[in-house]
Amino acid sequence: MSKSLFVESTKHLKKAVPLMMKYQVPTTPTNYALWYSYVTGEVPELTAELDNVLSHHDILPPIQAQSLYRNFVADKLESSTWEMRHNIEAMLLDLTQSLKDTHVDTSNFQSSLDKTFSELENVNSEGSSVEEVMNLIRKLVGGSKAIRHSTQFFSSSLNNAQQEIESLKSQLAQSQRLALYDSLTGLLNRHSFDAELTALLEADNQGLCLILADIDHFKSFNDEYGHLLGDQVLKAVGRRFLDASRDGASAYRFGGEEFAILIPKSGLRKARQYAETLRKLIDKLSLRDKRTMKPIDSVSASFGVSEFVNGDSLTSFIARADENLYKAKELGRNIVIPR
Repeated sequence: MSKSLFVESTKHLKKAVPLMMKYQVPTTPTNYALWYSYVTGEVPELTAELDNVLSHHDILPPIQAQSLYRNFVADKLESSTWEMRHNIEAMLLDLTQSLKDTHVDTSNFQSSLDKTFSELENVNSEGSSVEEVMNLIRKLVGGSKAIRHSTQFFSSSLNNAQQEIESLKSQLAQSQRLALYDSLTGLLNRHSFDAELTALLEADNQGLCLILADIDHFKSFNDEYGHLLGDQVLKAVGRRFLDASRDGASAYRFGGEEFAILIPKSGLRKARQYAETLRKLIDKLSLRDKRTMKPIDSVSASFGVSEFVNGDSLTSFIARADENLYKAKELGRNIVIPR
């Protein structure tokens, strides 16, 4: 490393670490890489995004930090993905080689079998001795043992491959569970919501508000039009929530047809207005059944809002929003509670 590069990196270090301490960011390698990139100013998009997040938070929420790192700093090939791919390639290589070996052994046994049967026919016509016949039988037995050993080895390889596949499936499921985003809607997922809310509650949470929303009569969309249209509805509503992710707000697919928004430093009145605007946008949605081209104009959602109060736990904070959402459903749907 040249002296100028060392001096430059030290200068960035002296800027990055105090900022990480200010915003309560753990000094992990990925976090340091994110903040190092930020203080260098080499990625203007990262600088703008991070500045926007910090303008609405007293901390850097961990999920948003991960998202920024993946979008602007990390190599596109995640190490976990590479490892799974490597395991699959190794497994396929072993299976391919085992299959080739078994094929060669089978071909050799077939040739040996044909030759032995030919010799047995000669025994029958030439009247060979008992010893000669026994030698031919021993050849058959030896060949049978060899092919049985080969097929047993291949069977064992298949069993091992099956176990490896189950392990990879488990890893993939874990990877998907821990992924930041919901694949259907593009929103942050429930795991991200739990992690983000936990971090926010441990920091200065004054004015923190939660909006929970549930698509009205969603089951009827699936029953009447099928799951493809149901997915279309989820995507369209998810897009409205994604578009509403501004001024520090973060939108999530909470589960099924339920969505959530966390709004820092807002207060109940502002959050309720936020939910009302979103409710009107969803109420204006106009979709079309792609099979019949029939318009679907009856998409709406009900909303429950809560503001964090002293003494709240994560559970009580969510439960209050959920209770308000339930009231909105009871009062006729397509409304925001509290009014």
